[in-house]
Amino acid sequence: MKFILFCNLPYAFGILKPLEEEIKKRGYEALWYVPDAIKEEFPYKKSNHTSSVKDLKAYNSDAILVPGNEVPHFLRGVKVQIFHGLAGEKKGHFRIRDYFDLYLTQGPYFTKRFEALAKKHKNFQVSQTGWCKLDDLYTTSQETLDMREKLLLDNGVKHIVLYAPTFSPSLTSADKLISTVKRLGDRDNILVIVKFHDKMDKTIIEQYQNLNVENLLISNEKDITKLLQISDLMISDTSSVVYEFILLDKPVVTLESKSENINWLNLTDVNKLEESVVSILDGNDEFINRRHQTIKEYHPYDDGNSSVRMINAIESYIQEYGVPTKRDIPFHRKIKINNKFGWFV
Repeated sequence: MKFILFCNLPYAFGILKPLEEEIKKRGYEALWYVPDAIKEEFPYKKSNHTSSVKDLKAYNSDAILVPGNEVPHFLRGVKVQIFHGLAGEKKGHFRIRDYFDLYLTQGPYFTKRFEALAKKHKNFQVSQTGWCKLDDLYTTSQETLDMREKLLLDNGVKHIVLYAPTFSPSLTSADKLISTVKRLGDRDNILVIVKFHDKMDKTIIEQYQNLNVENLLISNEKDITKLLQISDLMISDTSSVVYEFILLDKPVVTLESKSENINWLNLTDVNKLEESVVSILDGNDEFINRRHQTIKEYHPYDDGNSSVRMINAIESYIQEYGVPTKRDIPFHRKIKINNKFGWFV
């Protein structure tokens, strides 16, 4: 079998890498699609990759794995939505755009919604597999543990707090929490690591970079997994990464989150955030049981084998339905895709 790993933004690299590894274990072929705009950031240069849609067309794939919202309808292969986050409340998460034959869902909360949509639209299938990006989340390497210890020792602190805001102007807390992050970083026992989304407003990033704070690091890591593993608490807003952190059974504090199922401390008063973070780090965590409910609904798999289940699901789909040569989509979407990726049909 031949797979296309379809990237549009750098966050897709870490999502798709576990799937490439599983594909190769089975003796199958994989080709990464990495657009020119992000090819310099592509970290797996030794992997088979291209920036040409013509190459994808000629590759004659059996399946296309997409952690995004769009994929060229004219490419051969089962078009598989594997998602780029766990925030079901984000605009468009449950929107059916007609690009995909198969949706691979992370847990019951998502599966129930997409199965209902599948009955309505009658043009795609749904399989609950867990999410490939999280395969590595549950196994913390010795290298990562050593990185945590070095950060604690070098900065002379006891705790690591990760601040990971979303980029959306209507949802982000980044513009509101500059002074709060500075105060937390000025504390003797806390190291604050800031991880911005790839799409974050550059002027906001610059404001954080210009802060004169000893215990503050701005991370350029493409894959946030290691930061999740080494941190004791996360500060965020309406970002899907909140759910990834909660899956590790760790506390979260958000500011004005619009999430549907909030099982963590969500504040509307920015002035209470610093004291809340300090209190939780001191052991006052009241959301343990509610976190466990979120884990059950959003991602009940902690075995690190979601990639295995995902490839199994694709094999089963092809066995039952075959490999489509293209995907029928509405005319206006065809125009959009052809304008974006090239007129191949």
